Amino acid sequence: MTSSFEALLPSTERALLHRVAVAQAEGRAPSFVGGVVREGKAVWFGARSCVDGHAPDADTQFRIGSITKVFTAVLVMRLRDEGLIGLDDPLEKHLPGTGVGEVTIAQLLGHGAGLAAETPSPWWERTPGTLRPEPADVLGERPVLHPAGRLHHYSNPGYTLLGLLVEAVRGVSWEEALRTGILEPLGLGRTTLQPVAPHAGGWAVHPWADVMMPEPSQDLGIMAPAGQLWSTVGDLGRFAAFLAEGDDRVLCRASVEEMRVPSVPPAAGDGEGGYGLGLQLLRRDGRTLIGHTGSLPGFVACLWVSVEDGLAAVTLANATSGPLTTVVAADLVRIVAEAEPRIPEPWRPLPKAEVDAELLALTGPWYWGTSAYGLKVNAGRGVTLEPLRGAGRRARFRPLPEGGWVGLDGYYQGETLRVVRRQDGSVSHLDLGSFVFTREPYEPGDAVPGGVDEAGWRGL
Repeated sequence: MTSSFEALLPSTERALLHRVAVAQAEGRAPSFVGGVVREGKAVWFGARSCVDGHAPDADTQFRIGSITKVFTAVLVMRLRDEGLIGLDDPLEKHLPGTGVGEVTIAQLLGHGAGLAAETPSPWWERTPGTLRPEPADVLGERPVLHPAGRLHHYSNPGYTLLGLLVEAVRGVSWEEALRTGILEPLGLGRTTLQPVAPHAGGWAVHPWADVMMPEPSQDLGIMAPAGQLWSTVGDLGRFAAFLAEGDDRVLCRASVEEMRVPSVPPAAGDGEGGYGLGLQLLRRDGRTLIGHTGSLPGFVACLWVSVEDGLAAVTLANATSGPLTTVVAADLVRIVAEAEPRIPEPWRPLPKAEVDAELLALTGPWYWGTSAYGLKVNAGRGVTLEPLRGAGRRARFRPLPEGGWVGLDGYYQGETLRVVRRQDGSVSHLDLGSFVFTREPYEPGDAVPGGVDEAGWRGL
């Protein structure tokens, strides 16, 4: 018997609305909106406003600030996948004359290039981009503050350089590359560089009184790739679904997964946060969230995805500060995950073509020294090697065309696992980056590095 669980339970919907209502009231936001995506489909939207009967809907635009950086990062990854650049290429190879030295594209994506966090004065978010028409105006006289690749230091000018890189390699504007490479394929028709009605106005709320004033909305010029975009809960929900699964029309699943891998050590005080290639990473409530936060004068925004739970949440508010969009988006994910846990797919045997007697013969216990490990067969003729007792190094492996497997995660990521056979064709042991795994712990006659004591095992 099967059931459809596309709609949320009424009790879950009420809990979500309560969280958004509390956020709007306590954060003193003129308006606050939130949405939840489950298994790639929008399943809930809620809004609260200070104007009775005039709450925004899922199609109302808000400015999303630095969530823009994720779009820019996807454009850069597309260039890599097409063979037009390498992530380890120095930026100067494709965009000469910036004055940032040998920093690489990957370091810029992960905010590990050591560049300054902001532009020289005046405050770039509240002044027109015409004040900074050239890269030198964005970078200033001292663009590099830290050794490249050593630590995470968030840099808005770094994403200006990545936008200029996209333009230089593509031969079109960043806006055009964005439109044709991401917005049109994913159907994000309400994501734009300038506001298109209906859209929220940006407000500053007085910190000590319940009064407010409008914030300016500036065109950021060449800083646009760092924070220009306007979008909606509906569009960002579709973008979140892409970040969870990938889309071959934009960026394949493997490349999207690569963006989630931490790029440099987090800065002191970042707690459980981290940064991949254009994606913020957060460990909260026992789950890993990927996505990004955003803010510009008048607006705050957040998009979080829990790939493991099949959930994503978007929160947007039109106040310069106060509304806790980052916390609330994580809470929306948690509320649904706890109230309505993901129902796993039914177990099914592997396809017949993926399993043979030779592969099955490798499964079961193996020993690295005296540590017991188990080898399991996965889909696509991949394998998992994991400790059978206590803590240890677990890793998944995918098959290589030339034989053997390559590690996908953990300590053995990128390392090669191979079967070593005797002259008669029988299996001697497994070799994993020179580590030997044998069928028995220190069995005489096995290929144990350093040999086995001739007296064998003994008691006191």
